[in-house]
Amino acid sequence: MTSFFISDIHLSESNNKLSAAFINFLKDSKESCSQLFILGDLFEVWIGDDYETSFINNIKSELLKFTTNGPDTFLMHGNRDFLISEKFLTDTGIKLLPDPFEITMHNKKVLLSHGDFLCTDDVDYINFRNQVRDKAWQDNFLSKSIEERSEIASKLRSDSNDATQDKSIEITDVNESSVKKIIDDYSPDIFIHGHTHRPNIHEYASSKRIVLGDWDDFGWYLRLDDESYNLERFSIA
Repeated sequence: MTSFFISDIHLSESNNKLSAAFINFLKDSKESCSQLFILGDLFEVWIGDDYETSFINNIKSELLKFTTNGPDTFLMHGNRDFLISEKFLTDTGIKLLPDPFEITMHNKKVLLSHGDFLCTDDVDYINFRNQVRDKAWQDNFLSKSIEERSEIASKLRSDSNDATQDKSIEITDVNESSVKKIIDDYSPDIFIHGHTHRPNIHEYASSKRIVLGDWDDFGWYLRLDDESYNLERFSIA
């Protein structure tokens, strides 16, 4: 049994190359893994399950092809697509996981997360995260028209990009004290997350923290089986 882990694909209608790479990854992976875990930010933005375009419907169709008689597939909300809900899950055959999520696989205790809640030095972002994860905020947002939601989402992305440019690498990365606390709390053999776009394998006394890469010029995935783990990179042509 082999498990694949990906995050931060950031699919968008404006990036056909990335969409093609993701679809090819699904086709290539259907027979080579038994489980696929998508740890957040599958999409660059998600304004609600009721917003449908040919791009979204095509991605959903490819995901359903993958999950039908294929690997068990799981999704965790990211900071871009936290509004993915039941309709998307039903349309694709994917199961939603809470964040963080603990699971035993391949004789290992594995902890999964998108990872953004660990960026506690970025106080502005944590405040924003708390706001948009609040049910009342989400209900209010989803009550607006598609056009209004699109405008708000565009403004939020623009503000986020501007703010990130002004912040140091240290602020936008995970806080090591927060990482050590969650490792102490859960005692995983392997802790896997994304969000920071800094793929690497970090060694701790009794745990390994594996950071998944974002998909841009390269795609990234973690391959985990009973014998080994490998953080793989491939070119997005």
